[in-house]
Amino acid sequence: MSILCCVPVIECVYCLGCSHWLWKKCMYSAGHESESWGLATSDEFDPIPRLCRFILAVYEEDLHNPMWAPPGGYGLDPHHVILKKDYDQTQGRVTPYMIYLDHDNDAVVLAVRGLNLAKESDYALLLDNKLGQTKFDGGYVHNGLLKAAMWVFEEEHEVLNRLLEENPSYSLTFVGHSLGAGVVSLLVLFVLQNRGRLGNIERKRIRCVAIAPPRCMSLHLAVTYADVINSVVLQDDFLPRTTTALEDVFKSIICLPCLLCLTCVKDTFTFEEKKLKDARRLYAPGRLYHIVVRKPLRLGRYPPVVRTAVPVDGRFDQLVLSCNATADHAIIWIQRESQRALDLMLEEDQVMQIPVEQKIVRQKSVVEEHDEEYRAAIMKAASLNIPMSPSPSYGTFHDTAEEGESSAGGSVNEGSPSMWSFKGMKRKWNRFVDRHFPMDDDDSGDMILKKNESQALLCR
Repeated sequence: MSILCCVPVIECVYCLGCSHWLWKKCMYSAGHESESWGLATSDEFDPIPRLCRFILAVYEEDLHNPMWAPPGGYGLDPHHVILKKDYDQTQGRVTPYMIYLDHDNDAVVLAVRGLNLAKESDYALLLDNKLGQTKFDGGYVHNGLLKAAMWVFEEEHEVLNRLLEENPSYSLTFVGHSLGAGVVSLLVLFVLQNRGRLGNIERKRIRCVAIAPPRCMSLHLAVTYADVINSVVLQDDFLPRTTTALEDVFKSIICLPCLLCLTCVKDTFTFEEKKLKDARRLYAPGRLYHIVVRKPLRLGRYPPVVRTAVPVDGRFDQLVLSCNATADHAIIWIQRESQRALDLMLEEDQVMQIPVEQKIVRQKSVVEEHDEEYRAAIMKAASLNIPMSPSPSYGTFHDTAEEGESSAGGSVNEGSPSMWSFKGMKRKWNRFVDRHFPMDDDDSGDMILKKNESQALLCR
């Protein structure tokens, strides 16, 4: 009798959870999550359409006689393609990729294509992961993608090292789409820990662009490497927002209503703080660029707007119920919309007729703003007390010598406080304030901003 009395209560809880989940999903729009982010500039967004074309070029069998070239072509010289490997050569360890020597932009580019729906090896790679299965650099990463990244590095590090030695001023750029975006994101982490095998290349010469990436690294890794990794997401793309384990989705195809019921109740009664403090939870990596082309409750596409930030919370946590969720994941659409967005940025720059000197000043100010935003994100992540390693392997605040980190392993001395501890965080904050907001003592004993510094800040 007592059991029967509990049935109506369980039904009410279930209906409440489903109603709340459905309301949140239907009222949630993809433009909402980035509405508070800053706008991207043409200088920082300029490489994105070009790198999307490089990814599309990997799909071609013969670049000298292309069959699927977008308008304007792939923007590369086939004679400068160092190597290009297909599925037979990768043996199913990773999707096809190529290495291209981009003389026009002084870069060595490694481009990895996305998931092939007809290849079982790609599904096996994507599903090779469990919650909290693989640790890396004090955080958690996707197990299958890390294996693929390590395989690519072992196969191609000698080629990359040779190209960098022959072109010492060139940067090293990794770019990938979908499954390939997850591979290159973890490949960059592995490269940064093994720079000695690439001629000790400087960190500032290494860049990664992840187009429509999957969730592949924990929160503190995603924020820590935001100065190296840039992720590009088109409006309602489903993959960066997929929270349910992919293996559970495929296992539950027969009983999909059961999976939806559990998801409704779990999302309703799980607090955001609890999600953030789960060190095993994976996120889209690095700095995020969100291309918004549609508005809620309106038909058609609008002129694209690109917003960027290094968010800690609201990092594409909600799956958007949209008929464009899968179409926005296609690399061809991302390339088109990113090119449209860049063209609009350049047109606006021409209308404003900004002098060259001011453009240089603006580029420097953008770099400074990104650096400050990056540091603020790390401070916020540290304040959440997320379980993690004592210190990142690389000095996030570019003061590794002062933090007492060893150059080999990046570990912290026992006597020095960790940057992620309260004392380390407070010390870094005080140093940041002293550097950017120097103060003078007046006769009253209060702290006042120096006149020369205040004028410099107002002129920015």
